[in-house]
Amino acid sequence: MNKIQILIITFATLLTACQPAKEINQNSSLVDWVNPLMGTDSDYSLSNGNTYPAVALPWAMNFWTPQTGKMGDGWCYAYDAKTIRGIKQTHQPSPWINDYAAFSFMAVTGDLKFKEDERASWFSHKAEISKPNYYKVYLADYDVSVELTPTERAAMFQFTFPENKNSYILLDGFFKGSEVKILPEQRKIIGYCRNNSGGVPDNFHNYFVAEFDKDFELTHTWNGDNLKQNSKEATGDHVGAIIGFKTKKGEQVHVKVASSFISPEQAQLNLDREIGKKNFDQVLEEAKLAWNKELSRIKVEGGTDDQLKTFYSCLYRVLLFPRKFHEIDDQNKVVHYSPYNGKVLPGYMFTDNGFWDTFRAVFPFFTLMYPDLNAQIMEGLANTYKESGWLPEWASPGHRGCMIGSNSASLIADSYLKGIRGYDIETLYKAILKNTESYNKDITSVGRFGAEYYNKLGYVPYNVGVNENTARTLEYAYADFCIWKLAIELKRPQKEIDLFAKRAQNFRNVFDSETGLMRGKNEDGIFQTPFNPLKWGDAFTEGNSLHYTWSVFHDVKGLIDLMGGEDKFTSTLDGVFNMPPKFDASYYGFTIHEIREMQIANMGNYAHGNQPIQHMIYLYNYAGQPWKTQSHIREVMDRLYTPQPDGYCGDEDNGQTSAWYVFSAMGFYPVCPGRDEYVFGSPLFKKVSLSLTNGKTFTINSSENTKENIYINSIKLNQKNYEFNYIKHQDILKGGTLDFEMSEHPNLKRGTGKSAYPSSMTN
Repeated sequence: MNKIQILIITFATLLTACQPAKEINQNSSLVDWVNPLMGTDSDYSLSNGNTYPAVALPWAMNFWTPQTGKMGDGWCYAYDAKTIRGIKQTHQPSPWINDYAAFSFMAVTGDLKFKEDERASWFSHKAEISKPNYYKVYLADYDVSVELTPTERAAMFQFTFPENKNSYILLDGFFKGSEVKILPEQRKIIGYCRNNSGGVPDNFHNYFVAEFDKDFELTHTWNGDNLKQNSKEATGDHVGAIIGFKTKKGEQVHVKVASSFISPEQAQLNLDREIGKKNFDQVLEEAKLAWNKELSRIKVEGGTDDQLKTFYSCLYRVLLFPRKFHEIDDQNKVVHYSPYNGKVLPGYMFTDNGFWDTFRAVFPFFTLMYPDLNAQIMEGLANTYKESGWLPEWASPGHRGCMIGSNSASLIADSYLKGIRGYDIETLYKAILKNTESYNKDITSVGRFGAEYYNKLGYVPYNVGVNENTARTLEYAYADFCIWKLAIELKRPQKEIDLFAKRAQNFRNVFDSETGLMRGKNEDGIFQTPFNPLKWGDAFTEGNSLHYTWSVFHDVKGLIDLMGGEDKFTSTLDGVFNMPPKFDASYYGFTIHEIREMQIANMGNYAHGNQPIQHMIYLYNYAGQPWKTQSHIREVMDRLYTPQPDGYCGDEDNGQTSAWYVFSAMGFYPVCPGRDEYVFGSPLFKKVSLSLTNGKTFTINSSENTKENIYINSIKLNQKNYEFNYIKHQDILKGGTLDFEMSEHPNLKRGTGKSAYPSSMTN
């Protein structure tokens, strides 16, 4: 390389380095900054998000996704896959929970292939476009391009065919019960699918209707592996429909499709109402507008391209779940098929959510940015209790046996205590109380497994056959704090208020002063031995003692006192980051993916890829060292999130890992839902503008923000010096400005006095 070349390259590099941070043009489309493929480079052994590219509107009843995995495979789309089997309607919240009510479309030319392995076509990401409101892929084996755009309960396909005498569109009804009927005179296929992974009544159906804009020249169906030529109907375990015709080069065939959990008539109504006579471009534009409306509620400025893409990709994930499970009937009334008792009933219903994950940041995000939606979700929770006798903890679409805790109490308390109304709080409080006394014998994640021990002893013992007992104790104690706060607001009897105040302190019963950590305790009051704080599972849930010790969201001061003071507390926090990523996986018998994700992150034993520890970084604010929070927060945002297919550091989980990023990028985080405080971290952008539903705007300015300036030197709220390590919910809702003065060096004085600390129950 000669000197002139070296000078040119050096000059170009300097120009690139000096480019200002990116600012989004006000006329640009925020949906174009979203990458739905973020997190899709995942598998069973290692999760980089365990996501799929959901083509959907916010909180829609139906999502659509390209299907690379086999029918029934929870990993329905894998970034490293080479072939596509179809484009399916999906309701999957997680690969671990799997899907329900799925069916798919596929285009084939030439020799007819209908079995999923045989019909699968090669594709390339170079010929794939993935956006929230639009998906396009080239099916190389058939020279067909497929495009898709969604509504809440319907979608529209646009197939572009080559010249071929034998062109086909397949509708696969999937296994576990399906039916198809081809109606050539109406250019329709109707039917149903019944596939599910649990949590449904016996009469569960997903009724679909598909309308085409081209005459059918042939009709076939299949049942299992058997093709039924020239047939128009099929019913069985796994059936599908095939329509065929001749096509010219570049000829487009459109399919309008909708579904309903209520009836075939409701499916047709959903289609007529949401698409009707609209063309593909009209539906596409409406979907784009719907996404831009929600994404523009938070406008960020002054970040790099990757930071902007990561932020809006995360915000997209936050706005997908929980799913609307309700529909609008012919009288324009909100109704739903109950996934609990199988009846069609009035009112809202939401599903596909695990509160163990999402109580932490997703639902606090809704209370801040979407109070009206939050009220509808609360009504849905009340309906769930009325229809099943229990509050949901993991629903998909009905109760599922997954995870632990009693975290519905957190959602309800956080909503009501932040002033959101318009739902039956008395029914919800009654449901909360039932949870504290018992559990569903068939689905132990519903209610409180081990409640009889917890209420009697103040903890769930290690040796009574209740798994993950110490984690349950900690989560039940936090839930009791939420109930205590709610009971005060509802002016419940003082005896009841005092009971939950006492139970909220039950975390103390599993704290081992000898090790300074939370530890399993036997029924006789003796801590279990041997004790290895690095052992995952056992007394804890998808984590170890180093992760769960911090799950005292409501009384960090109480935990600090137990540990022996602030110095011991912060040194223990430091130790989690400074130690090597050692672990004991013996409880599982193999290294689960959550462990592997911690191991490879190079942040010691900090496991950001799973939820129990995600708030931990913010706890330095409670002990006089907020600059350590600021440093670690920026490291996590900079290293563990990217807008790429490997962009997460563990399961994304219904928006929770994304909500952590969205809050943290704004500069604060809800450490303790049920309180009205957001704890400061380190803002990522120079400016963030929140458009609130009350018409106010809250603006967060960090003008000196750079990759190096990660520390907060001072804060002003509405031009006045602000010395606290948190901001109040109501201060945000009032609108105004929050100004961070950022610095390359930590301010070792700001936020170090006890008067600056966030609240704790012990205060």
